[in-house]
Amino acid sequence: MLKELEKKLLAELIKNSRRSDRELAKAIGASQPTTTRLRSKLEKEGYIKEYTVIPNFSKIGYSIMALNFLKFDPKLNQEQIEMFRKAHPETIGKDPFGVILIQRGMGLGYDAAIVSLHQNYSSYDAFRNYVKTAMGASITEMNTFLINLEEERSTLPLTFTFLAIQLLKSNNKPQNRNNSMFHRGTMA
Repeated sequence: MLKELEKKLLAELIKNSRRSDRELAKAIGASQPTTTRLRSKLEKEGYIKEYTVIPNFSKIGYSIMALNFLKFDPKLNQEQIEMFRKAHPETIGKDPFGVILIQRGMGLGYDAAIVSLHQNYSSYDAFRNYVKTAMGASITEMNTFLINLEEERSTLPLTFTFLAIQLLKSNNKPQNRNNSMFHRGTMA
């Protein structure tokens, strides 16, 4: 469970991880050595997975974001699911598509989602064919929601700022993964 100062630091890092520990210390009202120690602790305990940027996807050549929903064959056993889970990250880095998330889940009758970025519709179509070919025997259904990244106005662009604000408002109770509504025996 995060202490209040750790929560403040994490929220500040989520908003902008490029700041120095001195700047972060000022923002959270702590000393620079304390901030450095807390940052290291958050990294070691896995609260921080990586430091990255959110690029402007259309400026780097992507015009489509695809939210792909997959339904797996109900006959798949746990061993087959585990084999798929381990194999796919190894192959996804070799393919030409901008996959940014693959996650098991539940809802709308689907078992997993893939979020991918594409230069154009032709690239998306090649990705869809790739997924169907690579995982064809495992998938019974695949549906997609396409987002035009070149549209000037969006309701809310991708940002983690609101997550940082919500983190500071949360009561910080740890989640029991076994009691989570998303926990299933087959999920990794």
